[in-house]
Amino acid sequence: MDREQGTGPVRHLDRGEWLARFAGRILVVCPRCGGRADVLPRPGLPALEYYGELLFRPRRLTCGGCGASAGWQADRRDGGLVAAQLGGTEDPFFRRPLWLQTRCASRVLWAYNEEHVEALAAYAGATLREGGTGFTRAMFPRLPRWMKESGRRAAVLAGLERLRALSACSDPADRSDAAHEHGGRPRRYRALYFRGRPY
Repeated sequence: MDREQGTGPVRHLDRGEWLARFAGRILVVCPRCGGRADVLPRPGLPALEYYGELLFRPRRLTCGGCGASAGWQADRRDGGLVAAQLGGTEDPFFRRPLWLQTRCASRVLWAYNEEHVEALAAYAGATLREGGTGFTRAMFPRLPRWMKESGRRAAVLAGLERLRALSACSDPADRSDAAHEHGGRPRRYRALYFRGRPY
């Protein structure tokens, strides 16, 4: 985001980043204590070649507060690994409510982690948004309309500020009232990964 000497518009250039870029670390509500837990790729795996691999890599859920832990492996179908489906107020691996959720403009504003919050804030705070071309998986064009409306800019930025504050908290008492289990059906997994990586 760029501001020209405090006089011009606040600009945002969409470089085509997609939501998977922010799926490396996901902050969730711990299934045991209700505090903040981390969902991360299992350590010791090869370096990423592209962000999409984050949808297939084995995951670990760990809570620093109570010591809870769990593992996740991608299902296999037709000889390939089945991708996790990103989006929504639950993490795509363990189906836990996201820690970073808050009520905003009669809806729920959410993010995976601090870096995701900053990217959303740069977009929401811009008065001039420039889109790239040919980005089929780009995150910003897929944001809901209410987050893009100039009349809701202040509300969205205030909501993102609440998420920033939540990212520094981990106690169950700090949990947002929006971060609760919905009991919905799991999302369908569509993409398959056939490359021979040691996952």
